Amino acid sequence: MITDMSPEWSADMTALAKTDDLFFTRAGLDRNRVERLAAESIAGADDGELFLEYSQSEALGFDDGKLKTASFDTSQGFGLRAIKGEAAGYAHASELSEEAIRRASTTVKAVHGGRGGDLAEPPPGTNRRLYSDDNPLAGVAFAAKTQLLAEIDAYVRASDPRVRQVSVSLTGNWRAVQIIRGNGERAADIRPLVRLNVSVVVEDKGRMESGSYGTGGRTGYDFYVQPSTWKAAADEALRQAIVNLGSVPAPAGEMQVVLGPGWPGILLHEAIGHGLEGDFNRKKTSAFAGLMGQRIATKGVTVVDDGTIPDRRGSLTIDDEGTPSQCTTLIEDGVLVGYLQDRQNARLMGMKPTGNGRRQSFAHHPMPRMTNTYMLAGAHAPDEIIGRVKKGLYAVNFGGGQVDITSGKFVFSAAEAYLIEDGKVGPAVKGATLIGNGPDVLTKVAMVGNDLQLDHGVGTCGKDGQSVPVGVGQPTLLIESLTVGGTGN
Repeated sequence: MITDMSPEWSADMTALAKTDDLFFTRAGLDRNRVERLAAESIAGADDGELFLEYSQSEALGFDDGKLKTASFDTSQGFGLRAIKGEAAGYAHASELSEEAIRRASTTVKAVHGGRGGDLAEPPPGTNRRLYSDDNPLAGVAFAAKTQLLAEIDAYVRASDPRVRQVSVSLTGNWRAVQIIRGNGERAADIRPLVRLNVSVVVEDKGRMESGSYGTGGRTGYDFYVQPSTWKAAADEALRQAIVNLGSVPAPAGEMQVVLGPGWPGILLHEAIGHGLEGDFNRKKTSAFAGLMGQRIATKGVTVVDDGTIPDRRGSLTIDDEGTPSQCTTLIEDGVLVGYLQDRQNARLMGMKPTGNGRRQSFAHHPMPRMTNTYMLAGAHAPDEIIGRVKKGLYAVNFGGGQVDITSGKFVFSAAEAYLIEDGKVGPAVKGATLIGNGPDVLTKVAMVGNDLQLDHGVGTCGKDGQSVPVGVGQPTLLIESLTVGGTGN
């Protein structure tokens, strides 16, 4: 029976060993002295951590039948934070040295000024592993990646004589992090991330339209070099472009709207998810502030944020504060039951961290962010939902959008949408935008489909100048009334 567990006993020992090699063996840092510096910096504060990071990333772009861009980047650095109440002192540097950490320590100590604090309990440990810690950049040779992009380009051009332009990109990232807390507890994670994207332009009788499709996740390149994977992505991009060739102007006005499964969950992410992040609710700047325990959506609407799904783009074994990710229920059968929390906002609100403290890099402080956010499936078949619509819009795919977190107002453009008339899907439309209010839309969900899908691994979320990879999803939904902006009658 083990009676004396070290602070890192329940952590992922493989990730700790690999990051120890990066930060203490290769970078030349002395672990004991670094731990003492972290402890001295955080002593007297309520919370804090030393965040060490090493990352490699590459990007290849193939356009007009040629490899147009290729880049490779390596970065490393640390971020040191001390928290006292609502204030936080944060310093970072791209120099991994004891002297740089010592200088940062002087800066962050100013936040608590030597005053005593009640040091928060550290996050629980975990030995769960949601993805491989192998470096995806090293698994496939550069020549093979270039050949893959050329094959995709040739495949699309041979598929249809109307193809005028093909753009293909392949990106990969490998990120190793270690988090050291004031009590000496350590946590580590090694995160792969790959994405493949195909864009196609077609022309017919002088009309040009485009389509695109992307796929990715926390895996190596091996999955994406398989013909079954990249051909499916290429076929879908071409299909969307051809659909748009036959589109008619979108109608405008208030109407029933059916949202397709999967990627249309980006509307849920933007219009609702951000409003359920802890910092916005603590500061009462969210449209959902003060509504915990109240009904904010129709019955049957359940929304979760789940960072534990293996290999998903938005998943994390631990967040950037060392807290294990989890599946957090935000809305249950229409009732608001949870927020997404980092450690600071959770403590100030009297709640528990949910494993959603995320940062773009060592140069950024963590804040509450989504992971994989989606609505659970309901009981209705998609055909049944569409059959309920007399005249409306079927939005299958989305492009860009804008959201006001305070009011919940949003505007989203539909990249692929169709008219629905008398319960049947009609012609494709172009130029449709959805205009509404997140909290209001939740009360107008009339039917929830049984066909839950997650997106294919392309989401990137921006907040306060920071970008992090995320996932979204939903089943087919019927919204009884929504404003559609269009160019037709």
